Amino acid sequence: MTYLPVFILMVIGLTVGVVILALSSFLGAGISHPRKNMPFECGVPSLDLNEQRFSVRFYGVAILFLLFDIEGVFFFPWAIVYKKFLGVHPWIFWEMVLFMFILGIGYWYLLKKGLLEWE
Repeated sequence: MTYLPVFILMVIGLTVGVVILALSSFLGAGISHPRKNMPFECGVPSLDLNEQRFSVRFYGVAILFLLFDIEGVFFFPWAIVYKKFLGVHPWIFWEMVLFMFILGIGYWYLLKKGLLEWE
């Protein structure tokens, strides 16, 4: 019974979302025009067709950047609480050593696969 307000709020939110989507599809102007269906970037029509393909390596490097960037963010909270918890929890240093070792294995794997080499 304590979750009844949460359930009611979820039902109301779902109902409002479905009603708004239904009304926009029924009442919205469904006028189709070739100019309306053209792709544009930043409000300016594209000058070329942009049909060039990106290498898969580009996406791999982008994902790796995000991965290592997010993992690097974990160093800041650890550095802040390191001295505070060193006496209470002496394994805090070795946990970070293990974390850096796992990152090192990942980096070694990337170098071995040649993902960071550009041709």
